[in-house]
Amino acid sequence: MRIEIFPSGPVQTNTLLLICETTKEAAVVDPALGAGELVIDYAKRHGLKGKKILLTHSHWDHIADLKLVATSWRAEIYVHPEDAGNVEDPGSDGLSSPIAIEGVVPTHRICEGDQITVGKTTWEVIETPGHTPGGICFYDAKAGVLLSGDTLFQHSYGRLDLPTSTPTAMIGSLEKLAKLPPETIVYPGHGPKTTIGEEEWMKNPRKSLKF
Repeated sequence: MRIEIFPSGPVQTNTLLLICETTKEAAVVDPALGAGELVIDYAKRHGLKGKKILLTHSHWDHIADLKLVATSWRAEIYVHPEDAGNVEDPGSDGLSSPIAIEGVVPTHRICEGDQITVGKTTWEVIETPGHTPGGICFYDAKAGVLLSGDTLFQHSYGRLDLPTSTPTAMIGSLEKLAKLPPETIVYPGHGPKTTIGEEEWMKNPRKSLKF
């Protein structure tokens, strides 16, 4: 598995391209504004078969180029049921967007424990509500990699002052992630990579969260 990162859009959202180097199958995680063309072009130049789009949550900065990539790849779209409505009707979560975003109907609604394959790799869904009701992470236990969306950043966590955020739910989500192996590499929705072990504060998030 190889992961390419495309920081894009006004808040530098990390769009991730997951690549199975054995099968050349690829999946996009959170296609941000401006990342769609980059990902589509990268896949073409490297002979990749783009098949799936995985959404950690439905905030506008993570789905702005969803329609573009989904149409180009005829891709399947995976999202948690609690965030699916905002994918179909962007902005229905009450969070204003600086751009107009066309809604898309997800093909798959995924929950805790569901598994998604990308080529020969397998990603398990971990429910991590708090930043949004349907926030999820994707975990490849074999590779020791977590795609954390806006639940966990390097030395920080996703905003909890937004219309559908729930601080108490975020506490439980961070406590859950803190139980993963410390060597787990974390690819967040914004900013640089980290590891679970580097984020020792998650073991007692009640002291760290400010809300």
